[in-house]
Amino acid sequence: MRVVTWDGGRVSIKTSVAVSAQLSGASLRDSYAESIRRLSLGLLQLRGDTLRAGPLVLLRFGRPTLTRSAVDWPIEGGLLAGAPGGHWRLGATPDHVEASLSDYRPALPRPLYVLTHLHVHQLFTRLFLLRLHGREPAPGTVASAEDRRRSGAVDAALCFTLAGFAGQRRLRWTLVIAIVYHVACWSAGGRTFGGLVTGQRVISVDGSRLTPTQSVLRLALLPLSWIARRPIHDEIAGTEVIAD
Repeated sequence: MRVVTWDGGRVSIKTSVAVSAQLSGASLRDSYAESIRRLSLGLLQLRGDTLRAGPLVLLRFGRPTLTRSAVDWPIEGGLLAGAPGGHWRLGATPDHVEASLSDYRPALPRPLYVLTHLHVHQLFTRLFLLRLHGREPAPGTVASAEDRRRSGAVDAALCFTLAGFAGQRRLRWTLVIAIVYHVACWSAGGRTFGGLVTGQRVISVDGSRLTPTQSVLRLALLPLSWIARRPIHDEIAGTEVIAD
């Protein structure tokens, strides 16, 4: 569940995920800092009360309020904040964790923020929450490696065939069509034409539909999986391919 609301120039965002155990405020704080570092490959780090990209202070927080089941950071400034104010909070119940950004004024104009920073924030938050959810139990019967290869072959052939209608620059059009096709199919229902033929679809590890940015990330990481010969794209994007 994701909810984005605006009040004047301030934005509030809420998203949550199911978990199997009660998490403490301290564990949420520590796991969030670790996830930021790992998901950004070390480019972003939560050091003390600042979120940094190298020497740049992207967000500066006040002293966090820590309770048995939540951690709450007041936002005081930084390059991404248009003004002090607002809170970034992680809270847990016995079966859910909710991440909420409240009354935050972004430094970017609203249209540019919606197209850029908002999507990055939502992607990082979603990946963090999906890591808390974990991959077990699986959200369904995991598709076999053979069926996944068959599905990929069908989709590749389809994209290459569609690109043939473009005439020249066929390889370039194949790449463009493949990106639009996979992101649209995975975000809309998780099933490409290849998935329809082989009876499988892509979902998040909590059973929910992929977001567009999550789909883009999964597709961008696919070449790494081919090189490593393991589903790195699913591991990082918090996704699974299930048979139905």
